[in-house]
Amino acid sequence: MKEIIFEKIGKPLDVLQLVDSEIPKPKAHEVLIRVKARNINPSDIMFVQGMYGITPQLPSSAGFEAAGVVEQGDASGHIPAGTRVMFSAIGTWREYVCVPMQAVIPIPEPMPYEIACQAFVNPLTAYGMIEKSGLQTGEWLLITAGASAFGKFAIQLAKKKGIKVAATVRHDEQIELLKDLGADLVVNSEKEKIQKVIPEKTDGGVHIIFDAVSGVLGAKALSCLRQNGKMMAFGALSIENMPVNSGLLIFKGLTIEGFWLSTWIESLDQDSRKKAFGEVFGFLMAESSKIDIEAKYPLESFREAIEAYEKPGRNGKILLMS
Repeated sequence: MKEIIFEKIGKPLDVLQLVDSEIPKPKAHEVLIRVKARNINPSDIMFVQGMYGITPQLPSSAGFEAAGVVEQGDASGHIPAGTRVMFSAIGTWREYVCVPMQAVIPIPEPMPYEIACQAFVNPLTAYGMIEKSGLQTGEWLLITAGASAFGKFAIQLAKKKGIKVAATVRHDEQIELLKDLGADLVVNSEKEKIQKVIPEKTDGGVHIIFDAVSGVLGAKALSCLRQNGKMMAFGALSIENMPVNSGLLIFKGLTIEGFWLSTWIESLDQDSRKKAFGEVFGFLMAESSKIDIEAKYPLESFREAIEAYEKPGRNGKILLMS
């Protein structure tokens, strides 16, 4: 089989390589999946560079999220061959992968692989953060990197609950794009002082921030919170630590907390998990939902795919297909 691996950490285009490998053999509790589609997430890029919360065991394949069809079912017969599934695993940028049967989710019949391969990480993170935030109808949410896949999902899910949404972008052409999705306020952080503009236009500041950037932008966003506001940090796209103004935390009673999807899912009981997946899948399959795909590349063209992913101002997901 073909797979993309790295034998040392570094920038993806420097260390990733396409190799031929043996098709893995599943254990009794696993299924063998022929992978059909994978999307490129920031976590994938950070993992290759050794900057993610999971340390790669070298040599390693890249990628965490994918969709495919079961080639060989588990020993119990619960997930037979031919079942279309989505899943998260370490190393999905390969043609075949073995995954524990408990870790796969059957794909609803109308959902194509192109949507299923991005149905887990970003939309479920957006759903989970909105649920955990406690945001109520009419309250303000600020999303940094609003034009990211996560940002677009979060805007749409928040608007369904009547939450007001502000977002930051770095390119003017993204402003109308996010407003069309339902954002009430979109600010170009490269041209405007968000710490001044956003509080002025949100009646004194936002209630909650979903921060994917950290660094200087994260610090500026923190200044946009109103009294007793909270920042929920879930990414570090800037690859920089955020300089925190302790005075703001003290005198405005602000809170900063982290969010990681895996930890949140593990905290849910079975009924809550079922509800979460049901609502997210319902959203993804609704005709009114907007899910952008910028381009699709075969696995062999991973270099072109990464270059497309890194292109400034990109407005859709980059997929690796088989």
